[in-house]
Formats: sequence, structure tokens, C-alpha cells
Amino acid sequence: MSERTIALVTGANKGIGYEIAAGLGALGWRIGVGARDRQRRDTAVEKLRAAGIDAFGVPLDVTDDESVTAAAELIADHAGGLDVLVNNAAITGGTPQTPTTVDPATMRAVVETNVIGVIRVTNAMLPMLRASAAPRIVNMSSSVGSLAMQTTPGIDMGPVAAAYPASKTFLNAVTVQYVKELGDTNILINSGCPGFTATDLNGFRGVRTPQQGAAIAIRLATLPDDGPTGGFFDDAGTVPW
Repeated sequence: MSERTIALVTGANKGIGYEIAAGLGALGWRIGVGARDRQRRDTAVEKLRAAGIDAFGVPLDVTDDESVTAAAELIADHAGGLDVLVNNAAITGGTPQTPTTVDPATMRAVVETNVIGVIRVTNAMLPMLRASAAPRIVNMSSSVGSLAMQTTPGIDMGPVAAAYPASKTFLNAVTVQYVKELGDTNILINSGCPGFTATDLNGFRGVRTPQQGAAIAIRLATLPDDGPTGGFFDDAGTVPW
């Protein structure tokens, strides 16, 4: 990939998303900082630019059709195309989320952002990605979405929760279907797990730094042309579905 590679990172105004943008920007890439909060987005862009990164803000609410369409138009006009999409924006839905007590509205909100939002953004950006010489799509998932790990005795997968883990399982399933549909293209599509990272999503209880959490996305975004597609990875290797 050349130094003119263009990437969009959703939810890039803070936490793991910001560090993904910073890491890819440090490679000389041009980075679209996707975020719905204007002040946080502008602050992130200013900070990235101060670090010498070619960053630009992309107003983006992944739950809103018009916002996503406008974001695609902005990227086309401002950057002339898109090579890499990192679908990072997500919400947890709060607690408690036990299946017997979870509010259906919470389930809908989490799926709307974590799954449908990824579909909405991916499809809007796909025409530009198809035109890229080396397109990559990275969907930020989580090991809590692994059915294999959730059902293996002795593995601590955190508290029982219906919304967030299920949304990541759903996202993984959707990722596989994109891979199957786009298998005859040069688009590499993978899911990545950042590990238990300290962000505001978990009240900063995580044991990994945002920079460490961003590493898998950066690796998957920079895969060579013969790199894997249709996989689920973390820093240690392959994560079971």
C-alpha cells in the first residue's frame, strides 16, 4: 500500500478507535476520523494533525442512513476514494443485560449500532472500496462473541449478558457472509478482537491499553494482498468462532 492509502475509522474520536487512526496515520495514510460528536471529532482531528498525521473529520452516525450517505459523499469529494474501512464504532448497552431481565429496547439499540451500523457503513463505502487496488475491511469484534469460548467450561467470559456479546456473535456471522459474497473480489475482510481494553465502554476496567487494543486492527488493515480473509483474530492468533 502506498502512502496515499485512505482509511476511514468509525468511532475514532476516542479510545481504541482513536489509536487505530493514530497508528494507521503514522504509516503516512490519510485518515478519516468518523464520529458523531462534533467537538470530540474536531479535538481528535486536531490532536492527530498536531502529531503530523493527515487526518480529516467525517461526521458519522452509523445508525442514521442520511449521515452515512453524507459521510461517503464527503470521503469521495475530500479524499477521492477509500482503501480501508475499520468498523470500530460500538456500544455496550449498559447493565444489567441478563437474558431474563434485559430490555428489548436495549437489544435493538445495541444491534442497531454494532451490527446494522456496520452493514450500513460498509455498503455505503463499498463502491469506493471496490475501486481500490488493495481494499481491506476490518470489523472490530470481541472474544465475548465467540460461541466456542462462551461454551467452553473454565473460560471466564465475564458477566452473563444478552445484548453486547450476542451483537458481536451476530457481527461475526455477518462478516462471514460478506466474505462469501465478495469472495471473487480483492477485498480482504476480517474480524478483530482488541482484548479486554480499558475504555469508557467498560468503565476503564480493562487490563490492556487502547494502543494495545488497536494493534489487531492495524495489523488486519495492513495485510498484504495474499493475507487472510474471513478470519477472526486477536494478537495471539486465531479466535474460535
